Amino acid sequence: MKVLLINGSPKADGNTGCALKEMVKCFAAEGVEAEIVNIGNKDIRGCLGCGTCRAKGKCVFDDAVNEVAPKFAQADGLVIASPVYFASPNGTLISFLDRLFFSTSFDKTMKVGASVVVARRGGCSASFDVLNKYFTISNMPVASSQYWNSVHGLVPGDAQMDAEGLQTMRTLANNMTFLMRSIELGKEKYGLPAKEEKVVTHFIR
Repeated sequence: MKVLLINGSPKADGNTGCALKEMVKCFAAEGVEAEIVNIGNKDIRGCLGCGTCRAKGKCVFDDAVNEVAPKFAQADGLVIASPVYFASPNGTLISFLDRLFFSTSFDKTMKVGASVVVARRGGCSASFDVLNKYFTISNMPVASSQYWNSVHGLVPGDAQMDAEGLQTMRTLANNMTFLMRSIELGKEKYGLPAKEEKVVTHFIR
């Protein structure tokens, strides 16, 4: 099994990175291959809605989005993690995720998703809600933990003192591993859920 972890913090070794590394230790103990990709300090612009990806099979901007897309395609699970900025995720991460999910045409059904948010104090729940929407529009089950997937800290290293937050990360990783394995067994026995032809409407018709 493979899990791809996206770190949206500009500080690769900051508190968001600490939370992800706690999960990686659990994945390693269970024999799950895990890779952290740091995108928070990269120059990533937002989606233009140009539709070029529909013709070329990749985003018109050839940056970290196109580099990560094949890793996402091969992964059984995806973790997206962000520091909280003004009660929302890092803008660089949002630009990255908008383009990653929009420009990739491979089937994401039953890939397991999990979001992680890190804040000094507030804004975790709002940021958590934003990140989970990428999964729920893509037929991706969302892994849960013993509490909302958040860790607290201000300066790098603070997260190491958040005992409950780190335990939440370990529980999340273990639950995610169980869910990925269960889905794999289900696919072998039952296959993926049947799909209808997609219906797309808007508010004037």
